[in-house]
Amino acid sequence: MADRILLIEDDEKIRNIVKEYFTAKSNQQYEIIGVATGDEGMEWANRNDYDLVLLDIMLPGVDGFSLCRQFRKNTDVPILFITARTAEEDRLYGYELGCDDYVCKPFSFAELYAKVSAFLRRTKEASKERILTCGKIRLNQVSLTVEVDGSEIELPPKEFEILSYLMQHVGWVVSRETLLNRIWGEDAYVEQRVVDNRVKNLRKALGSAGSQIKTVISKGYKLVEE
Repeated sequence: MADRILLIEDDEKIRNIVKEYFTAKSNQQYEIIGVATGDEGMEWANRNDYDLVLLDIMLPGVDGFSLCRQFRKNTDVPILFITARTAEEDRLYGYELGCDDYVCKPFSFAELYAKVSAFLRRTKEASKERILTCGKIRLNQVSLTVEVDGSEIELPPKEFEILSYLMQHVGWVVSRETLLNRIWGEDAYVEQRVVDNRVKNLRKALGSAGSQIKTVISKGYKLVEE
């Protein structure tokens, strides 16, 4: 599956060259999605179907700094500014907003490709380290997704957090009190039966994998591989 790179750049020539260069250099392993305005970029800011963002600062409509701020509300994918604005205050402001690096115009397409490849490689390596598996269940702590037998399922936030904690402690008996403290916080006033209800919902959502969560009478819960 190709990595999707979102390029927000008002210069059509740059968009076309980046698309052609990256597609050929990666043997079609990189897919470039090019948009020309900040307003189009804002539409993409609320989506998560891309793996890296190449972002110009000076754009028609919404500027690149505002877009970077919006992207960071939804995703931690790498964001690289490609810009002619090289003043130190601009660079520092971009880093403050959450960008990962700058490529200054005019730039080498080979250098841009190398930087993008390095960021995507590191992102994949980090993602692998944060994928938990147990039996039929696969949980991704980066994308916050859960799969059962290869099919993605939807979980409410609390159920996701409970499952994540259990998957970090496979085979351990985890008490209701521990789950209350870890998920709701030590200062929250929540009765233990709330945990039981959430676990019940979690089992139902997991379908055939729900039986992997075992009740340990008078103790709590345990996630097993079966």
